[in-house]
Amino acid sequence: MPPEVSATATPAASTSRSRGPFAKFMNKYGTPFTTIFFLISTVTGVALFFHWGPGAFHPMHEWLSMVLLLAFALHLLKNWTPLVNYGRRGLLYIPVLIGVLSCVYFFLQPTGKSAGGKQVAFRLAAMATKAPIGQLAPLFGTDAEGALGRLRAHQFVVTTDDETVDQVAQASNRMPNDVLMALMPGKPENSEHGRHRKG
Repeated sequence: MPPEVSATATPAASTSRSRGPFAKFMNKYGTPFTTIFFLISTVTGVALFFHWGPGAFHPMHEWLSMVLLLAFALHLLKNWTPLVNYGRRGLLYIPVLIGVLSCVYFFLQPTGKSAGGKQVAFRLAAMATKAPIGQLAPLFGTDAEGALGRLRAHQFVVTTDDETVDQVAQASNRMPNDVLMALMPGKPENSEHGRHRKG
């Protein structure tokens, strides 16, 4: 009699685990949550890559990608058995290899000509976003007041030349690159605007 009880208890326990609260929740909401946050991460990631959209996209992408990671981990846990079966059949080796090589490529890029130039440009741009507008002004061929004039002509919210590019972008709900582009010379009306304000 005892062996029969234990034999029937094991399937019952397995069934109860498969029908527990977590399993029910994941069956209902696992895929929708993963899909929605994946779409958010995709849209904001593409926008950041092409320097589109408001400045809020950057923190949105960073924080909600963490939520996506949690949703993906739960989804992975729910589908662990099928994933293991993929591994046993050897269907994961090529995707894993391609993924690893894709990551390694960015660490092994040559630091010469084009790749090095892009890296330097990205680093300089990142450093510039932390600098006050007044200190950046000479780099754009103007003074502090002229830089403020250019930004205001492009509808940026800026009060003093002590504000950084990041602060101006956040206050204006724009991207830091938009601020740097507005500071660049090329439109006479912007520089004239700055001169009139200075005078």
